[in-house]
Amino acid sequence: LPAHASPRPAPAPGAAPADARSGLAEHRLFASPSARRLARALGVDLHALAGSGPNGRIVRVDIDNAAAARPAPSAPAVAVPAGAALLPHTPMRATIARRLVQSKQQVPHFYLTVDCRMDAMMAARAALNARGQAAPEPVRHSLNDLLAMAVARAVARVPAINAQWTDEGIARLAQVDLSIAVALDSGLITPIVRNADRKSLSEISAEIAQLAEQARRGRLRPEQYEGGSLTLSNLGMHGVREFAAIINPPQSVILAAGAVVRQPVVDGDDIRVGHVMSLTLSADHRVVDGALGARFLGAVKQLLENPIELIL
Repeated sequence: LPAHASPRPAPAPGAAPADARSGLAEHRLFASPSARRLARALGVDLHALAGSGPNGRIVRVDIDNAAAARPAPSAPAVAVPAGAALLPHTPMRATIARRLVQSKQQVPHFYLTVDCRMDAMMAARAALNARGQAAPEPVRHSLNDLLAMAVARAVARVPAINAQWTDEGIARLAQVDLSIAVALDSGLITPIVRNADRKSLSEISAEIAQLAEQARRGRLRPEQYEGGSLTLSNLGMHGVREFAAIINPPQSVILAAGAVVRQPVVDGDDIRVGHVMSLTLSADHRVVDGALGARFLGAVKQLLENPIELIL
C-alpha cells in the first residue's frame, strides 16, 4: 500500500455490511432504552449492529459485544514474569474491566459515608428468623435481604435519586429496579429485583436467592440483569468494614455496605457496646449533588435504625 494509505478495518462482529447500513438507517431502530443510553456512552453506532433480542431488537449485550470487539488503544507491552501462570480473560471479565474503566474515566464519582446503628435491626432479624424457623415451611432472612428492602424503600422516599444521565437530559426512572451484586468465579454480575419498593420482605428474599442461584449456574437471561435503577453491593459477609464501589453505568449511584461490627457507641452521656454498619454511596455528580445523596443516605439510615418503618 502507498505510505499514506491504510488497510480497510474489518467490520466488528455483528456489524451490518457497509452497503446495507444506509438501508438500515432508513428504518426504525429497534433498541431498548438502556441499550440506546449505553451505546451513546460507549460511542457504539446502533446502525452497525444486528440485534440478538426478540425480533432483532438491540439489547445491552449487543452494545457490550460491539464495544469489546473494537481494537483496544495501544499500550506498552507488559512482560509476564517467569514462572507466572497466565489466565486468558473470559468474556465476562473483559466486559467488566472495560465498563469499570469507562465508568471511572467518564463518570465524575463522589462519595458519602454514614454509620448506622444496627441494634434494632439485628434484634428484628433475630425475631423474624425465630418465627420463620417455627413455620411449616422454615424461612430465614439474611441481613442483605433487609438491607435491600430498606434501600428500595429509601429510593421511593427520595425519588430524585432514581435518575440517569443522558446526552439530552436527566432521565427520571418510573420504577425502582434494584440491582444486587453477586460474585461469581468468573466475575461480578448484578441481577435485578424489579419494582423492589413494592415487594414484601419474603418476596425480596425469595427473588434474591433465586436470581443468585441462576447467576451462579449461568442461567440468567439478559432482561434479568440489564437496566436497573441503582446497585447494592454488600461485602459485609466477607468481613469488609467499609469500601467505595464503582458506579455501574448507565446507573448514577451504587451503595456499598460493610460488615456489622460491635464497637463503643455514645448514648446520651453513656458509652456502651453497640452494633454499627458503614454505608458508602458512590454517586455520579452530573445527576446527584451532595445534598440529594445525603438525603438518600439519611432515608436508608432511618429505615435501618427503625425497622418497624419497613412495614408501615
